[in-house]
Amino acid sequence: MANQFTSVEAIIDQAAHGVLAKMPRGRLADRSIEFLVFGLKQAWACLFGGLMLAMILMTRLWWPDIGLYRYDFWFLAALSIQLGMIVFRLETLEEARVILIFHVVGTGMEIFKTAMGSWVYPDPALLRIAGVPLFSGFMYACVGSYMVRIQRIFDISFTRYPPVWMTAFLALAIYINFFSHHYLFDMRWVLFGITIVLYGRSWMHYRVFRFTHRMPMLLAFFLVALFIWIAENIATWGRAWIYPGQEHGWAMVSWSKLGSWYLLMLISVVLVTLVHKPRRHEPAVEAPHLRHNAAGLAPTARHPSSRPEGQISPVERFEGRRL
Repeated sequence: MANQFTSVEAIIDQAAHGVLAKMPRGRLADRSIEFLVFGLKQAWACLFGGLMLAMILMTRLWWPDIGLYRYDFWFLAALSIQLGMIVFRLETLEEARVILIFHVVGTGMEIFKTAMGSWVYPDPALLRIAGVPLFSGFMYACVGSYMVRIQRIFDISFTRYPPVWMTAFLALAIYINFFSHHYLFDMRWVLFGITIVLYGRSWMHYRVFRFTHRMPMLLAFFLVALFIWIAENIATWGRAWIYPGQEHGWAMVSWSKLGSWYLLMLISVVLVTLVHKPRRHEPAVEAPHLRHNAAGLAPTARHPSSRPEGQISPVERFEGRRL
């Protein structure tokens, strides 16, 4: 695999293989195992974001008077989580650098956006810059952490990935538009169009357990943005920050924010290419009969019993390799 696991992840991977390899085989069993492993891997990739969201929810439901502001506690806790992931080798130093860049990029946008009244932080904090609590940058770091971790965990490769320099210009234009649209024309629809042109023919291939699945990159982007939008609804309920209209009680975050997260997430995608260069998918490692639907959710590999006796499929030869 091109993107190696960390040492801790390699141990977990080996233990998981020992258990899953003993599971029964068959079309339904294979699909069930793939679905289970997919969910577990996604949860593992969301480790940073999941811990942050759980912390927001718990402190929203109960926060004792301990002489420490909630926002300041979040910052200290998030910093501890990030350092812990590096120390315990759940994240590489190269990945941490990309996450730090996205942290800085996000904090810069936070300072500007709160000054423009796009959203506010209702609670007090000592650790803040220009009215923005320092923990806010870690919310962007959560997205960056997820994006870099799925590259390793799912051994992602691509078909027809656009030139990286073009995606870098797109990411820069997206970031500039987050500022300039307050004064000039909002270019988001133009940026959506450019995204479709660049990534419209691109496919993402990802390895779960026994099989490699594929998905159109535009669909993958949308699904990630959708889950971020759902997490944002939970975070605003926890009063991590609030939008206009949420001052006197929680209301669902506007659907327009889904588009904003779609574009912002693309910046994270481009930053990830600084660590994990887009790797071309090599179809030669897959058997011709391994075809998947457009969303990559239903592998149709034939069960070994359907082959002539003694014939070994490329999949079975490939299964001996470590994810």
